[in-house]
Amino acid sequence: MKKEETKLLLNEEEFKKLENPSYDLEKDKKLFRENLFICYNNIMDTLKKYCDLKEEYYNLLTIWIIGTYFHEQFISYPYLFFNAMKGSGKTRTLNLVTSLSKNGEVLNSLTEAVLFRTKGTLGIDEFEGIERKGMENLKELLNSAYKRGTKVKRMKQKKTNEGVEQVVEEFDVFRPIVMANIWGMDNVLGDRCVTLILEKSNKQKITNLLEIFREEIIVKETIKLLNWCSLCRCSFSVEDYMMWNYFITNNYTNNTNTINNINNTNNILLLQTFKTINLSGLVGRELELSFPLILISSLISEDVLKETTLTLSTTFKEKRIEDFVENKDISLIDFVSQKCENYYLSVNEITREFREFLQTSEEWINSKWLGRALKRLNLIKEKRRVGRGTEVILNIEKAQERIKVFK
Repeated sequence: MKKEETKLLLNEEEFKKLENPSYDLEKDKKLFRENLFICYNNIMDTLKKYCDLKEEYYNLLTIWIIGTYFHEQFISYPYLFFNAMKGSGKTRTLNLVTSLSKNGEVLNSLTEAVLFRTKGTLGIDEFEGIERKGMENLKELLNSAYKRGTKVKRMKQKKTNEGVEQVVEEFDVFRPIVMANIWGMDNVLGDRCVTLILEKSNKQKITNLLEIFREEIIVKETIKLLNWCSLCRCSFSVEDYMMWNYFITNNYTNNTNTINNINNTNNILLLQTFKTINLSGLVGRELELSFPLILISSLISEDVLKETTLTLSTTFKEKRIEDFVENKDISLIDFVSQKCENYYLSVNEITREFREFLQTSEEWINSKWLGRALKRLNLIKEKRRVGRGTEVILNIEKAQERIKVFK
């Protein structure tokens, strides 16, 4: 491979190293991947020692933990959310994950100032309090802190020769966050999470172990190795995102040049990773959240890449099904898509039929809510006022097209 071609996909650190004629980039990357593989196995072993989880969860948690050491190199990073009944080990799992993660700590309560004035991986236990009155600003920050670029600005006093003046202080809130509670997560924040359902364990050889995670030699050594890997920085960069967009743009226009360009400038690994992602069925925010985890897994081994992608695909598919059942907007789209009447219908009658469709008697699902929902979802072709209320012609074709996204 020509030196000029190799440079095209290097991050800044790699580019500077390559200027040294004696630097062996491939050797550096090989050592990085070998150490990453050791860390992967060490974390898996530690998780299995202290936590009784679904088998596929160990892989996902391990990749997420490793990713906290490269967090700043990604455009976005998913939150982890443990949902479990009391006594199911969510606090233990939360403590272990943060012990292994980059500068991790656990809080039982969180304030807005703590979120943006501290750094590192943040674990939040007993997370039900986010719905309390007065927590709106904190919730708004959490809704955007999964993505790079979210800033908080505050005024502070600064002493000068002329006296005291107010200056702007800026904080970056982008950080790895893992949360746990019993009652679940609201839809908006839940869409930023990879949600894992924990079950109560009866394996006393695991549950009776005392939590001495940070004193474990394997944990200490793994953290040292991960810190070395994070300083190595020969793995992830914004170029990966740029090449993915290039891959998608050309893939959907049947342009084979993208295959040749990726193959010539980097290696087959990146191309195979992109193909795997593209076949996974992950779309939209699911893809955005999964992308960094899949990139990490691709550098560990082909088997880990396949397992991670399959687990993420299955996890988000289950969430889509859950949303389909619980989300009233999706249910309304589904309801309209099954209609066949292409003439004016009373909104009151549609409301009655929709409640029968949901098999519910919830009073908030009334003609006022339904009329606004149909308008917001653009499911009305025509509308008219009549003596007994409002009648509409439903946009059945649009509903039939949109419901395909959720099924």
